[in-house]
Amino acid sequence: MNPIVLIPARFGSTRLPGKVLADIGGKPMIAHVLDRALSAGLGPVAVACCEAQVAEAVEKAGGIAVMTDPDLPSGSDRIWAALRRLDPAGAHDVIVNLQGDLPSIEPSYLATVVKPLVQGFDIGTLVAPITTEAERDAPSVVKCACAFPGDTEVSPALYFSRHLIPSGEGPHWHHIGIYAYRRAALERFVALPPSPLELREKLEQLRALEAGLRIGAARVAQAPFGVDTPEDLDRAREALCQ
Repeated sequence: MNPIVLIPARFGSTRLPGKVLADIGGKPMIAHVLDRALSAGLGPVAVACCEAQVAEAVEKAGGIAVMTDPDLPSGSDRIWAALRRLDPAGAHDVIVNLQGDLPSIEPSYLATVVKPLVQGFDIGTLVAPITTEAERDAPSVVKCACAFPGDTEVSPALYFSRHLIPSGEGPHWHHIGIYAYRRAALERFVALPPSPLELREKLEQLRALEAGLRIGAARVAQAPFGVDTPEDLDRAREALCQ
């Protein structure tokens, strides 16, 4: 496989506008994410953005910025547009979609998210065990219905929900919104209209499942925290500036 890592980044976040350029320890958050992606050594890295100030920050940090249409509806559409500009010949057959608001992402997770593709899945993603009641009950924490019997590292992802699934005794899994796509799967996915369950749960990945694409979940030790609120940003500053 020949992966490329693409980071969709928009300045106009709904809950925390401008968060990708928020200062953390003297550099913008997007630069931290870029550093983590480059440290993974998985393949080339680029940021798919739609504002000049984001592109400028990425280039100042030594990264590659690709300008995309600001009216694109999602990060998946944005990385597909960037991919077609960066790699029109199709040399990269695996695309890793890394969110631009994960400044604490463990670089090794980028290699882990590709593992389901090795096992034949169309899309790979990550899950981590839910360890607290607050995490279990929060609608902002997306849960994945999957199981890891024995020492297996990859499981079919059967469903995603903001509510606790599945029922019964056993571990529950926190979905981490990082994806690895086969190129053909990404092309098919962005061409599909929003699906009924996607609209109901407000979860884009359900569109893939409803269309018959197979998603494999690879487990990791713990979920990285994303930055969605001012409180999250304070936490990131505290953690990354130590």
